[in-house]
Amino acid sequence: MEALKSPFLLPSPSIPPPRTSFGLRKQPIPPPRRVVRCCLHPDPWSLSSGNPKNIGKLKPRTRNPKNPLPDDNARRIIKAKARYLSVLRRNQGSRAQTPRWIKRSPEQMVKYMEDDRNGHLYGRHVVAAIKRVRSTAEMREGEYDMREEMCSFVAKLSFREMCVVLKEQRSWRQVRDFFGWMKLQLSYRPSVIVYTIVLRSYGQGGKINLAEETFLEMLEAGCEPDEVACGTMLCTYARWGRHKAMLSFYSAVEERGITPSVAVFNFMLSSLQKKSQHNDVIYVWRKMVDKRVTPNSFTYTVVISSLVKEGMAEEALKTFGRMKSTGFVPEESTYSLLISLRSKRGEKDEALHLYEDMRSRGIVPSSFTCASLLALYYRTADYSKACSLFTEMERLDVIADEVIFGLMIRIYGKLGLYDDAQKTFLEIRRSGKLSGEKTYMTMAQVHLSFGNVEKALEVMELMKSSNIPYSRFAYIVLLQCYVAKGDLSSAEVAYQDLSKTGLPDAMSCKDILNLYLRLGLSQKAKPFVSQIRKDKVEFDEGLLMTVMKVYCRNGMHKEVEQLIDELGESKTLDSPFLRTFSMALDGQYITATEFENWYATLDQSGSVAIELVLTLCLVTENEPKMKQKLEFLLKSKIGESVANKLIIQSVKDGDKTAESLYELMTKLGCQLEDTSLASLISMYGKQKKLDQVQKVFASMADSARDGKLISGLMIDAYIACGREEDAYLFCKEQAAREHNLGPVSISILVKSLTNCGKYHQAEEVIRHSFRENLQLDTVAYNTSIQAMLEAGRLHFAGSIYERMLSLDISPSIQTYNTMISVYGRSRNLDKALEMFNMAQGLGGALDEKICTNMICHYGKAGKVHEALALFRKMQEEGIKPGKVSYNVMINACAAAGLYQEAENLLLRMHNSSCSPDSLTYLAMIRAYAESKKYEEAEKTIMSMQQEGISPKCAHFNLVLSAYSRAGSMVEADRIYRKIVSSGLNPDLDSISSMLRGYLDFGLVEDGISFFKRECSSVGPDRFLLSAAIHLFRSAGNEPQADELLRTMKNSGVPFLNNLEVGSKTKKLA
Repeated sequence: MEALKSPFLLPSPSIPPPRTSFGLRKQPIPPPRRVVRCCLHPDPWSLSSGNPKNIGKLKPRTRNPKNPLPDDNARRIIKAKARYLSVLRRNQGSRAQTPRWIKRSPEQMVKYMEDDRNGHLYGRHVVAAIKRVRSTAEMREGEYDMREEMCSFVAKLSFREMCVVLKEQRSWRQVRDFFGWMKLQLSYRPSVIVYTIVLRSYGQGGKINLAEETFLEMLEAGCEPDEVACGTMLCTYARWGRHKAMLSFYSAVEERGITPSVAVFNFMLSSLQKKSQHNDVIYVWRKMVDKRVTPNSFTYTVVISSLVKEGMAEEALKTFGRMKSTGFVPEESTYSLLISLRSKRGEKDEALHLYEDMRSRGIVPSSFTCASLLALYYRTADYSKACSLFTEMERLDVIADEVIFGLMIRIYGKLGLYDDAQKTFLEIRRSGKLSGEKTYMTMAQVHLSFGNVEKALEVMELMKSSNIPYSRFAYIVLLQCYVAKGDLSSAEVAYQDLSKTGLPDAMSCKDILNLYLRLGLSQKAKPFVSQIRKDKVEFDEGLLMTVMKVYCRNGMHKEVEQLIDELGESKTLDSPFLRTFSMALDGQYITATEFENWYATLDQSGSVAIELVLTLCLVTENEPKMKQKLEFLLKSKIGESVANKLIIQSVKDGDKTAESLYELMTKLGCQLEDTSLASLISMYGKQKKLDQVQKVFASMADSARDGKLISGLMIDAYIACGREEDAYLFCKEQAAREHNLGPVSISILVKSLTNCGKYHQAEEVIRHSFRENLQLDTVAYNTSIQAMLEAGRLHFAGSIYERMLSLDISPSIQTYNTMISVYGRSRNLDKALEMFNMAQGLGGALDEKICTNMICHYGKAGKVHEALALFRKMQEEGIKPGKVSYNVMINACAAAGLYQEAENLLLRMHNSSCSPDSLTYLAMIRAYAESKKYEEAEKTIMSMQQEGISPKCAHFNLVLSAYSRAGSMVEADRIYRKIVSSGLNPDLDSISSMLRGYLDFGLVEDGISFFKRECSSVGPDRFLLSAAIHLFRSAGNEPQADELLRTMKNSGVPFLNNLEVGSKTKKLA
């Protein structure tokens, strides 16, 4: 702007500029204004641009039509060429450089053809001049002289043609040099048109100083700038961000009475908005409105955006309404801004109306619009509409960004859709869009809300490994994770890291204090409170309650009073809790009625305040004043109610206050509620203080209103103390008083009796519940069926199931699984299969447990092929077999002697990363032993040892028994000795297998020798003693046989007469 030293401009005015004159010299008689048409508009001497103003207007029929050309064939060719170029121009678009064919006279056509204009935009000499000037662009500055380069064109170019050459230059340097040459030509005349061309070129090249000098030259040449020239300068300033100069120039233009076009205003508005000068955008917009320049859609879009960002919401909405009323369709970005504005202001209905209006116009919402609506739905807890928007986004192919994914995770968390929240987090992580801290924090908070602390910490660690530094908020969430986990050391480290980012917030201080209280670390809680008071941490009501809890539980009466005085003086916390606590602690009431009337005026915090005052009085009851206050509170109905709640809360917190408060209330004759007594019974039961449990129960047994609750807790207490028999007797006693247990208590009692082998008592409890027609739930029936299955009462188990069906109690997958075992043990495979099919009909996917159970009973029934088919089906349905499933299937193959199938299963087990265990190898050894693959069986034992699994007697016994049945007693003896060398003591099965082999194959001497060597330490076993007697008799040693027979009779062990020495040898013979 310094280059413009012309009276056209004054120094840069402020915004809005003062209305002052330009300071032009006054002339007595102003010269008449020369009207020069801009080259941007059609004029009498310019070629048609191909886009005439009235292109759609039909030409009227003339009364005297022009005569046709003398050469009709030439006219036909020209018209055909015109049609071709017309099509070409339409295909190229609005910026086509093909000429529009117009009617010409014969003389004009001759000149046109001589000038070689056929099919070209310009004549030959004009094109040559353009190329000549452009060729200088390859030379450096100073290497050429435009006069020399253009010497052959002197006096050959008209002013109009020189303007064309000037306009067609691509570089500002060629424009400058050619313009200098042009001004030396005789045909040159100063014109706003040529200056506008030069200004545009300088503006595109960023040569603002040259543009300003040219503009000054134009004024000095006496050319009156029009709206195009001024608009060109304004666009130049806007293009290169010279906004101060632009606004000053606009003020001068405005004073000159020149009004720029809407396109120039749009250029100015857009440039200002890109630099976030929204105040200037609004200023220019208001000037535009004052000048009554008709805005277009782009104008409204830019202005509305700036109004929103300047916080001028009402004016933005009015402008939006004006935009729609003028017939313009707003862009998606405009709708998005206004929807976001409405959402932030909490105007839900208006925001939804805008969205519906946008969708009715067929506009697809952007991810930003969807994010604004989702945030609105989240704040207003309208989760159903949020889910509908998710569906619509998928239908419209709106690509979700990280913000939307984060909102989806939050909403899924609020809806309890934990799995969906995790899937969404994994999806955004795999897509590579996970880059911000907020999404990590959102997922961690969802994990925390569902109690999955480990998962939350994994997310925090994942964020750290992604090189995303922890912010203050991240440290707050990390602290919450460690507090929820109960990890004191890590929580303290997180708190220290948080303190480094600034003064800790009240919520974090409260979390640390609650952790100390939960862990019973009063010695840490008290100095921590002193420290945060010293650091001047700003208290909120939650932190104040927690601090008071610390003080009251530790009987810190003086500290309580000091804190009340300190907060009262500072007046930084206007807390109803603080006022209530202070009044309850220091207030003087004549009667309990006055106290109750005062309490009725309090809010919910009043109960907490009274509770803490009670705690303080209870801990400091040795002080006469506090003891008097405590008795006064407990004698009132309000204090009594709060005391009952305090007992329940103290039990939950593991505080000893509950016990002392119970004793005091009992002493004062206060009424204890069932819930508080139930809490005490539960506490004493967990502490295994059965005497205290019975004492509490005796104090309220007759007055209890919820007998089932109390009786259930008594059952729990007896079982926790290992007194199942007493629990059973208590149940009978309560039944005699017609105080029946609930379904949960019955289920717990039956299960406990079953676990300790008291099947008869368990059956009595079940039968009593049936006789009394007690309402049992599915779990109670399942427990009863399982108990009778373990007791071997299979028929009764089946009748329990039938009763369950007759009462319309819906069986669960566990019910069917247990019934498969019941019918399987009853050898009723058809009924077991029927139960399995009914389980499949439940609708949900079958689990591994029920499939494995069915495979087990298939195997026991010898239907190994059916078992294999079910095993394959289980895998096809996506159920991954576990170690138990593989073991059961291998056992089934082993029983059928299908060792090859067992080998394949073992191989698949290894491939599925499922490590075989001792039972797996036991099944494999059984498979080889049944198939008489003795070497493979021994190799399996060696494989076990190589994998670090120590074989037991059961593994060796299978091989030993196989050798013994085959009569290979030498090999059997080798295996027996291997058991001993492995550090194991041969068990009864090992000894019996050896002695059975000697007996069956008639090896009398070896059998007698083995008996004397190995059986001396074994107790009186029926088979061992009977086999030894038969061997001694076979050897003719009757005295020894008779002695063993007397030993058996004295021990009450019956003799086996059906044994025979050499029975298998005779069969082979």
